[in-house]
Amino acid sequence: MKLKNVAIVAHVDHGKTTLVDELLKQSGLFEAHEQVADRVMDSGELEKERGITISAKNCAFKWKDYKINLLDTPGHADFGGEVERSLMMVDGIVLLVDAAEGPLPQTRFVLQKAIEQGIKIGVMINKIDRHDERHVEVQSEIEDLILELVDLAGVEEFDLDLPFFFGSGRDGYASDDPSARDGNLSPLLDFFIGDYFPEAELDSDGNLQLLVANLDYSKYLGTLMIGRISSGRLIANKPYNWINATGKPKQIKVGKIQIFDGLGFKEVDNADAGEIVIINGVDDAHIGDTITSMENPQALERIEVDPPTVAVRVSVSTSPLSGQEGEYLTSRKLEEFLHEAIRKNVSLQYEKTEDPKVFILKARGELQVAIVFEEIRRAGYELMIARPQVLMKDVDGVKQEPYEKVVFDVPNESTGVVTEAMGVRKGLMEAMAPIGDTRTRIEFKVPSRGLIGFRSEFLTATRGEGLMSSYFLGYGEFVGKMLSRQNGALISDRSGVTTPYALFGILASGQQFVKTQEKVYEGMVVGEHTRPNDLNINVCREKHLTAVRTAGKDENIVLPPTPQRTLEWALDWIEEDEWVEVTPENIRIRKMVLKSSERSVKR
Repeated sequence: MKLKNVAIVAHVDHGKTTLVDELLKQSGLFEAHEQVADRVMDSGELEKERGITISAKNCAFKWKDYKINLLDTPGHADFGGEVERSLMMVDGIVLLVDAAEGPLPQTRFVLQKAIEQGIKIGVMINKIDRHDERHVEVQSEIEDLILELVDLAGVEEFDLDLPFFFGSGRDGYASDDPSARDGNLSPLLDFFIGDYFPEAELDSDGNLQLLVANLDYSKYLGTLMIGRISSGRLIANKPYNWINATGKPKQIKVGKIQIFDGLGFKEVDNADAGEIVIINGVDDAHIGDTITSMENPQALERIEVDPPTVAVRVSVSTSPLSGQEGEYLTSRKLEEFLHEAIRKNVSLQYEKTEDPKVFILKARGELQVAIVFEEIRRAGYELMIARPQVLMKDVDGVKQEPYEKVVFDVPNESTGVVTEAMGVRKGLMEAMAPIGDTRTRIEFKVPSRGLIGFRSEFLTATRGEGLMSSYFLGYGEFVGKMLSRQNGALISDRSGVTTPYALFGILASGQQFVKTQEKVYEGMVVGEHTRPNDLNINVCREKHLTAVRTAGKDENIVLPPTPQRTLEWALDWIEEDEWVEVTPENIRIRKMVLKSSERSVKR
């Protein structure tokens, strides 16, 4: 059977996973009576909860006389490393773009990587049935963007005559006619197997080479390596050479060979060049390793992805409440978790510090950091995380920091508040243009530090109607000190249990993060102060009973709702002298120095 390897890429929320659902259904993969869940490729618990793709997934289906290996990739810039790896395994990509929002930063990032590798690009303008669709302008914006990126990459030969499709992934139709509002996805499926995407020109009779592009784990088979065979034929239960970062070949035995079949796997005796396979045989494999023949061991070029821009300190929990809600995490176990995380994702790095309890994790962004630690938390462990810091560089004795291009799509009435907030964060406006009659698109160049913690504030300022997306630009001039938040913290001055009486008495001091009857300890942050300085308060005070009776009755205490304490919210909010304490049941914020007598309230 002929073979095509295709990836679907898009900005977050432009409808990739929904389109993949319909492609799988209409290709005949599922029986008519089968019940199929929505966003079937988002199989992870966190992916289902948040509605975003976190890790790239493979599936395979048959259409006419072709087998199509289809990759669904993440849309968020923090998971760009997943997209870069996926592009190593495909010969063509379908770029999905929202018919109203147009190309956004992640679109640019993916296109740039595809153009640099010479991968063929097809475009589908999705959600064409939106009332505010503007497909003519969006098509023009995509063509301008590709022209700009080809020029930037210095690619001499690139096919700029892109095929465009228009349709709706949710309603399951695509057409080259932008006025079509019904039909099916056959035009897109036929496009996959047509002449535009090349069949892999790989040598099945040549020297075996396979680049490991992804890792998984099976409790029966151990570490699983996923990659595309670049040349030669791979045969099960046969010895091969494994070449890791040292460059020295080492003999291994490849056990089972599996290929993607529908949403699962199928075991085969052998696989030829071009096929994406899952194999076992190397327990300490890493992404970028090569599996090659015994007779002529030759390593492929290792996968290199863009470097991390954010670092965060993570520590064993030293909280007074540690060990009460989860399993107490030791430094050895914590290092194991971090080591496993960087094995599965090449865009992550970690290093030790002088303190054996503390490690530094480096990542692409705060969302990627939050996902790693949310997974550790759900495994039943406790730990502490500090505020994410951007990674500075020293260039010719001059301090430089990372910058990002951030694009806002906001209602017209919110432009003032967003522009003012970006000014405080040392952002430089680069473009501003209307989108339709009611919305405006604004582009800023801003230091990465200025975006840490800004997302929740932005959503509040735009009443949840704003869209914000960014991508890494590079390093530039250091712009000086920047406060992460304007207000100080309300800090418990003793250990105990919170009471309604105490919380009601300090309502005027600021917003509270704790509920009644919640355990607190000295140095734990219980709210945000109304003023710039920190304030130590008693949240455990009780109303003392007396024998004196009054004519009136006791006041009915009503406390305002407290914000939901999520890991992202806490990492956004904290300052450099605070920890986020993470347990399976709670997210708390505490000062690094717990005793109030040893801590200043001035910030």
